[in-house]
Amino acid sequence: MALYGYGTFLFLLLLRIAVEQRPINGSTFSFLSDANANITGKRWAVLVAGSSGYENYRHQADVCHAYQILRKGGLQDENIIVFMYDDIAYNINNPRPGIIINKPDGNDVYQGVPKDYTGKHCNTKNLYAVLLGNKTALTGGSGKVLVSGPSDHIFIYYADHGSPGLIGMPFGDDVYAKDLITVFKKKHDARAYKSMVFYLEACDAGSMFEGLLTEDMNIYAVTASNANEYSWGTYCPGDYPYPPSEYDTCLGDLFSVAWMEDSDIHDSRKECLKQQYKLVRRRTAIDNLEYRSHVMQYGNLELSKDFLLTYMGSNPENDNYTFTESNSLPLTSRVASQYDADLLHFWHKYVKAPKDSLEKVEAERKLSREINNRKHVDYSIDHIATSLFGQEKGSEVLKSIRPTSQALVDDWDCLKMLVKTYEKYCGSLSKYGKKYTRAFANMCNAGIRVEQMTMACTKACIMNT
Repeated sequence: MALYGYGTFLFLLLLRIAVEQRPINGSTFSFLSDANANITGKRWAVLVAGSSGYENYRHQADVCHAYQILRKGGLQDENIIVFMYDDIAYNINNPRPGIIINKPDGNDVYQGVPKDYTGKHCNTKNLYAVLLGNKTALTGGSGKVLVSGPSDHIFIYYADHGSPGLIGMPFGDDVYAKDLITVFKKKHDARAYKSMVFYLEACDAGSMFEGLLTEDMNIYAVTASNANEYSWGTYCPGDYPYPPSEYDTCLGDLFSVAWMEDSDIHDSRKECLKQQYKLVRRRTAIDNLEYRSHVMQYGNLELSKDFLLTYMGSNPENDNYTFTESNSLPLTSRVASQYDADLLHFWHKYVKAPKDSLEKVEAERKLSREINNRKHVDYSIDHIATSLFGQEKGSEVLKSIRPTSQALVDDWDCLKMLVKTYEKYCGSLSKYGKKYTRAFANMCNAGIRVEQMTMACTKACIMNT
């Protein structure tokens, strides 16, 4: 009997070791190590690059890199859903056609990436349909949606320009914070996941969750910036580490390459989300004192104790890589704000173009157009605020920031309407101009109605043209 007991013990021990070595399946798994014992369910991932245009190269490069990490971790394509405009790899400006890199000495991260929702199908309506698992609401694309269940774990990564209360998409309407949270509430109420992690790269990213994401939704969100600051592009022309000389655009974003370059090397079975958060926060803020943002956490912080394995899988090449708090990620000496990275691209295109060439004329035209658009937006917003509140109070409205416990605005429909009213009379806000959505939110909080906004916009943008 004792011998039988010993044999049973040995069998169970060997079984435990075998299960610990690797998830049973790339997407469905049962992991029995001390790290998150008895995890079950499927892993799902949604990756979103919310921009288009070669000047925004870095966003699609980030998303492609994230895809490679998940595939190496064992997730299958059927469980990874990718949104990207897909106009970078074969862009006429790309010095390496068909190849996308995410760091100066990096390998191609474009190969194999699914083209689930590209071009005009990379839009907000399809994003919400995918998150909710609603195939009937889709318009185009691969048809893949999150058909997750109550035992499943979802990882969402989004990279783009952002502004207070919203993040962009390359086609159609923006993603407003309130609408996104409503989608998550529906997903939660349907018991369509066990836990969710959301990594968000954007300016003012904290405003998407601040005062909105509640702990009981079992979502852990990490943002590249707080609710009132830029996030930063990196590996940019003129900065160190330098991108290859033939590139005139930023190759990545600071927060994004920080978490991904960490994930590239560490054993995800032994590193938890909180440990990654601390490393990324240091690289994004402390080690970049001049140009920095504050990486933030929102939602259910208990989930930060989960190991990366739970959401990203585990790359066999990283097995037994020992994690220590002293492990340092490579540093960047300078970075460019999300708002200015495109301006940097246009400037370097102009500087590098041959003298008196058509290329230089075109580069100068694009640079001047961007600068003039920014001047127009700055002037019109200032004029509108002054018209509505007077000179002194108008300046306060543009800069006022609510306490961290409060959402950006009380009436989100009002915010949408004021933005639409501005664009009707003053033209597109553009990625740069959307930094003023906080001003529009403050106008709503002050009780400004659409009729008042219409009059102010007419005065600023029509009567003064």
